[in-house]
Amino acid sequence: MKIPHPIPYQGSKRNLAKYILPFFPLEIKTLFEPFSGSAAISIAAAVHSKANRFHLNDINQPLIALLGEIINNPDKISAQYETLWTEQQGNERKYYDIVRDNFNATKRPDYLLYLLARCVKASVRYNTNGEFNQSPDNRRLGRHPRQMRDDIFAVSKLLKNKTTLTSVDYKEVLKKATSKDLVYLDPPYQGVCATGDPRYFSGIDFDEFIHELEKLNERNVPFILSYDGRTGKKSYGQNLPPSLGMYRLEIEAGRSTQATLLGRDDVTVESVYLSYNLIGKLDLAPDEIISSHVVRQPALFEF
Repeated sequence: MKIPHPIPYQGSKRNLAKYILPFFPLEIKTLFEPFSGSAAISIAAAVHSKANRFHLNDINQPLIALLGEIINNPDKISAQYETLWTEQQGNERKYYDIVRDNFNATKRPDYLLYLLARCVKASVRYNTNGEFNQSPDNRRLGRHPRQMRDDIFAVSKLLKNKTTLTSVDYKEVLKKATSKDLVYLDPPYQGVCATGDPRYFSGIDFDEFIHELEKLNERNVPFILSYDGRTGKKSYGQNLPPSLGMYRLEIEAGRSTQATLLGRDDVTVESVYLSYNLIGKLDLAPDEIISSHVVRQPALFEF
């Protein structure tokens, strides 16, 4: 089944969703994404009827505004994108710079969608002032408006009247989750980013984040966490404390985008952690899930 994906975004879990969704419990009242990015997991979950409601949050307010337009005003944002895409013809490089300047001044959602469709490898970059400063991929014009429109309307159909959108600190969102919900966390990877890193709008504090996971456990809120990984021989981040009681599996995510940009052929392996209360809901023993630190894809749970 084709999963619509109107927002191109480096780091999106679009390609990993088929390995993450099988660990969803059968009944989910609300799926929370405190670090939603392009909302790839929620969109995939909606396609497969994995949740009744969705809460998308990201500290990047223009990104949430764009998701809001896609979900609630698909005709408007589709038309705006088509206008930008058409007006660039014959002056693509200069036009991109103009739109980028206009976006940094106004934060308009249609400008952001155009920039994401045209920037290098869909790899967002910000300067120290929080301004979008990534360059365009001059080999392409961005996604064709007809294809973009189809995916925008498909996402709107999946999420409209089912989705809460916020742009607040992730801790405020976690407070709302209950034992009947599921939280999917995809924060900025430790060891890769920090506040001010150009690849992320904002970083998070490691110790503070661990404390928030502990509170989820105390409230019996099930969660899935994508947090660290390795590329080639290089690993990112310190180990999460065993006291959290999570089960860890590693999934091959394919060739590293960053390595590709540098002319290398490194494969990225991403870690996915399952909370112990989620394992209880799935009624699985640890040896039925995966052996720790073994690189494999969970074929047992594939669709």
